Amino acid sequence: MFSYRHAFHAGNHADVLKHATLVHILDHFNHKDAPYWVIDTHAGAGIYDLDDEWSKKKSEFADGVGRMAEHGTAPQLVTRYCEAIAAFNPQGGMRRYPGSPWLALEALRAQDRLRLFEMHPSEISVLQQNLSRHPRGRSRQVAVMQADGFDGIKALLPPPTRRGVVLIDPSYEDKQDYRRALTAIQEGLKRFATGCFALWYPLVQRREVQTLTRSLEQLDAVWVHAALKVCRPAADGFGLHGSGMFVINPPWTLHTAMADALPWLTGRLGQDDRAGYLLTRSERS
Repeated sequence: MFSYRHAFHAGNHADVLKHATLVHILDHFNHKDAPYWVIDTHAGAGIYDLDDEWSKKKSEFADGVGRMAEHGTAPQLVTRYCEAIAAFNPQGGMRRYPGSPWLALEALRAQDRLRLFEMHPSEISVLQQNLSRHPRGRSRQVAVMQADGFDGIKALLPPPTRRGVVLIDPSYEDKQDYRRALTAIQEGLKRFATGCFALWYPLVQRREVQTLTRSLEQLDAVWVHAALKVCRPAADGFGLHGSGMFVINPPWTLHTAMADALPWLTGRLGQDDRAGYLLTRSERS
């Protein structure tokens, strides 16, 4: 079964940046045998059908993952992302797109755990059915909770293993999500100071975006901040013109990987002459 609620945006340029970053982080965590947890605060449906009417209505994937088909000699971060997406489409082409729960599930080893939060009753039902298609999705390694992820992570931090990745990617349709995302990270670091917190945010014409990123950059922590702008902001002030990833306690490889990948992604996903990228890191990196 496939999701219909988020299918408008599945596989768009924002998903490319978010999921390429996530795959890189999970690869890094898998370099050590020690177990870890992945906690996803806004899991969605896990799998999206790019052939259905919802995806085709806007076809945002055409300007995102659709431009990755011929990636040639792409940087390693991009290549690994493309491999992960291709593995989900063994018959070739681009018919289905895996969300972050499925990408995490694929990275999971026997000793690792996945904890997923989703509030919408229809969406969580689709997520559970989609996960049931994967052997690990039916195991005790995975728990799906119908709850507010911002609140739910409090009870899970720190994880028993003291290693973990927390992915925070709300829709931001509610302006309070910007404040709640910042609060979740601030409180999360108090509970789990060594945890890797990966926050996705949209590039839209709202002052809340600048407030959020400035506040994150003032944290007393090691971080990498990457943003990809694909086009000029719309004249009417609406719409998504890019997105960003703010990763706290990142893999030591992430900044270099992003430095290689972002110029390539800008060239591949850019839609006009205002396309560009930002890459910064904390002084403590």
